[in-house]
Amino acid sequence: MQTELEILYIDDEANNLIGFKANFRYDYVIHTASNTAEAEKILLANPEIRVIFCDQRMPEELGIDFLHRIKRDFPKPIRILLTAYADMDTVIDAINKGHIFRFVRKPWMREEIISAVEEANKFYVANSLLETKNQELQKAYDELDKFAYSVSHDLRDPLTGVLSAVKLGLEFDNIDRIHELLTLMDSSLVSLDAYIDSLRDYYLLRRGELMLSEINFDELFGNVRQFYKMYTQNKDVSFDIYVNQKEPFKCDKAILELILHNLLSNAFKYQRKGQAEPFVKLSVDVSDKQAKIVVSDNGIGISPEHIHDIFKLFFRGSDQAKGMGFGLYNVQNALLKLQGTIDVQSPLGAGTTFTVSIPSK
Repeated sequence: MQTELEILYIDDEANNLIGFKANFRYDYVIHTASNTAEAEKILLANPEIRVIFCDQRMPEELGIDFLHRIKRDFPKPIRILLTAYADMDTVIDAINKGHIFRFVRKPWMREEIISAVEEANKFYVANSLLETKNQELQKAYDELDKFAYSVSHDLRDPLTGVLSAVKLGLEFDNIDRIHELLTLMDSSLVSLDAYIDSLRDYYLLRRGELMLSEINFDELFGNVRQFYKMYTQNKDVSFDIYVNQKEPFKCDKAILELILHNLLSNAFKYQRKGQAEPFVKLSVDVSDKQAKIVVSDNGIGISPEHIHDIFKLFFRGSDQAKGMGFGLYNVQNALLKLQGTIDVQSPLGAGTTFTVSIPSK
């Protein structure tokens, strides 16, 4: 038996309430009520109640009417009607009006109550799983709507910029003017390339199983340093890296790189203009079968009203740099896939620190 399963038993006869509780108090958590008003208070105070037994012949209102009335406010509990008058009209009325899961004839037998509870609990669990799936499906539909809009908007803008530049360029003979248009085209195509990279990351996270391999963080961070070398030299941003790995670590390298590059690209993009000695720091400590990765900077930081929105799909918290709204959303989904966590500390104007913890696989 499931001792945590909660049942509400409603009957206006005190002996029936006492008898029900005495019979099943060791099997379930039993709540009893002698009238429907008391029953509603119990339902409000105990949202984990899964099964409701209600006598049909209640003095204030019929059990069918009560079970029908509470369906809107308490849709989850499975409703079972107790009746000594199980005529066909009552059965039809209960099915049509009260959405009754089952009838139990009074006086009830212990075995019949246990059977009804077990069936009702299975039905409750199935409905709960279905509700969860429906919520996940609705979330997927909402993301698909946003995704479709973003694709049409963010792909169209750079392409429109290139096409406009081409049309104008055909009308110019002055080489300087043409160079200006080529610069515009270059900017548009760079933006388009970045967007395609974001889409690639988005779909990378939706593949099936993880592709596990041994991770050497000295080698991985060395490649990361080389990747950002041109940027750090041109922008005069110091990039400090620290690795402390004394034990093996297994992970999906592609997804790990996705997390690193999204966090680091933001750290470099959102530096404060005119900042003295701008920096980005990357560190990892591998111990107790876990990698703790920290990415910090002394950039613009994140506004307090945006701190809870930064992981949402297509959210852009600053106009300082062109973003696609995929980066941190992809990071969060990558960490879900790796069963990792992320924490962010970001006083506005004082920089940002992301702390990522990922278990070894």
